[in-house]
Amino acid sequence: MNETKKKAVVLLSGGLDSATTLAFARDAGFECYALTILYGQRHAAEVAAARRVAAALKAARHVVSEIDLRAFGGSALTDDIAVPKGRAIEDISQGIPVTYVPARNTVFLAFALAWAEALGAHDIFIGVNAVDYSGYPDCRPEYIAAFERMANLATKAGVEGIAHFAIQTPLITMAKADIIRLGTKLGVDYGLTVSCYDPSAQGEACGACDACVLRRKGFAEAGVADPARYRAAALIS
Repeated sequence: MNETKKKAVVLLSGGLDSATTLAFARDAGFECYALTILYGQRHAAEVAAARRVAAALKAARHVVSEIDLRAFGGSALTDDIAVPKGRAIEDISQGIPVTYVPARNTVFLAFALAWAEALGAHDIFIGVNAVDYSGYPDCRPEYIAAFERMANLATKAGVEGIAHFAIQTPLITMAKADIIRLGTKLGVDYGLTVSCYDPSAQGEACGACDACVLRRKGFAEAGVADPARYRAAALIS
């Protein structure tokens, strides 16, 4: 007898972590509904990457939803503020950098929650990480726990006891190298992903922003070749 798979909404940016999270959810037996938010970010090449990853990992459906956070600004990713580059590893997790987008994960999770309730899905996967990360407050376990409590207070399904929503964060305590090892084991093609905060128009990574630094460090420590396309200058740095 064929059992119906449980549905899950997976937030998919097109980066390394979210691709691994989608692969993890699929491997765990979920029917995955991938959600990508086009929010006015300067690294919109990630959206094209998300489409590639969703197709490769056979998401049941992939929705790209638009919301213009550039109208508010306040971040190097949504405003005319320079993306920090060349920062030392020890400096990356100190303080909250200008690449923090105000309330971004709250917005993303709210969209994912709305879709999950409409689908009858009880699980939402997000690839946040509290180890190799850039100091973002909305990547911490206490934030995720608070949002999960809110989700079960703010929805018809939660209030009527139809469902208990769970925010799944399989990568939250993993180092970047371990995430890469896991994804490699699960068959993730990291050549499809884009992690850079300031890629070229052709989708080439800058190699020097915080996201690129953490990615390159992770691949080096994992002993796996990084298949990302970097600008020529980054390859000699």
